[in-house]
Amino acid sequence: MNAPVANSLSYITKVPAPDAINLALGRPLMMPRVSFVVPTLNEAKNLPWLLPRIPTWAHEVIIVDGRSTDDTVAVARGLREDVKVVMEPRRGKGAALQAGFRAATGDIIVMIDADGSMVPEEAIVFVGALIAGADLVKGSRFLQGAGTDDMSTFRMLGNWGLTMMVRMLYGGSFSDLCYGYMAFWTKHVPTLNCDCDGFEIETLINVRALKNELNIVEVASFEAPRISGLSNLRAIPDGWRVLKTILREKVRSPVSLVAYGYP
Repeated sequence: MNAPVANSLSYITKVPAPDAINLALGRPLMMPRVSFVVPTLNEAKNLPWLLPRIPTWAHEVIIVDGRSTDDTVAVARGLREDVKVVMEPRRGKGAALQAGFRAATGDIIVMIDADGSMVPEEAIVFVGALIAGADLVKGSRFLQGAGTDDMSTFRMLGNWGLTMMVRMLYGGSFSDLCYGYMAFWTKHVPTLNCDCDGFEIETLINVRALKNELNIVEVASFEAPRISGLSNLRAIPDGWRVLKTILREKVRSPVSLVAYGYP
């Protein structure tokens, strides 16, 4: 049976987090290290808004560049001396995120877009939900307190239809499927086993988390319009890829962790 998906932090398992136990015993807090993974393609004009706002408590910021023809990499290095740049020759957001996951050295991975549509300061809510007991935390533009200024009616209807299909086929109670602001414990990378190259990677992560019965929490998030440039998302072709991913995953077995050395 699939694990239920909570719609607010109040539904998170009530087991005390290790930091709460340490605090009660007077021990030093052991905060997890957080890796921010940012896929980029010609985002030189948007990074000056994003990178300075990534919280100072971030363990690392990983820029995965997919063949940018502007100064994206140089701008990133100029804004943050500590930025880790990964060059990914394959095309697609999924390919970039895969490379970022492999490069991450933190305990938690936060996925965030480079176009200025996602608020970096919201990351503390995602990380807090993970520390409180979640395995994966996904942003939703359709919970109370959330919203979007970047979706056409056509895309909103498509997202709603695909979300309802996932709820029907896999269970759970997602309110938003095709949104890329997510965070999860790095130890779950083998479970999610991302093996797609396009925008469907967000759907793939959500579906595989459901299939493998991870504890999933949705939190409210606001999506702003892209600051500069044009989106690489194509509503109909990418929507078709998402639909094929949903149907294909239904007949595939969950990932066996034995192959990755897990008990």
